Amino acid sequence: MNIKLINIGFGNIVSASRIVAIVSPESAPIKRIIQEARERGMLIDATYGRRTRAVIVTDSDHIILSAVQPETVAHRLNSKDANKEVEASAEIE
Repeated sequence: MNIKLINIGFGNIVSASRIVAIVSPESAPIKRIIQEARERGMLIDATYGRRTRAVIVTDSDHIILSAVQPETVAHRLNSKDANKEVEASAEIE
């Protein structure tokens, strides 16, 4: 079984197969989605107090906030070496 994991910043990892969308947090509809997820207890804040730069929507209706740019997360998602980077960092820890 090969599970692709994506680093979304500060050592936080998300399963690539669960990601539905990666969007910018600036628009009003996305801000509403974030607030609704917070009220439902479905919000995961992985920013470590930094500014939210990407909002990741999962197939389980969880909303994940990341301090990494959406383009960076998308690049990591499309990268063939993404799992090797995660495996290497896991071995170091």
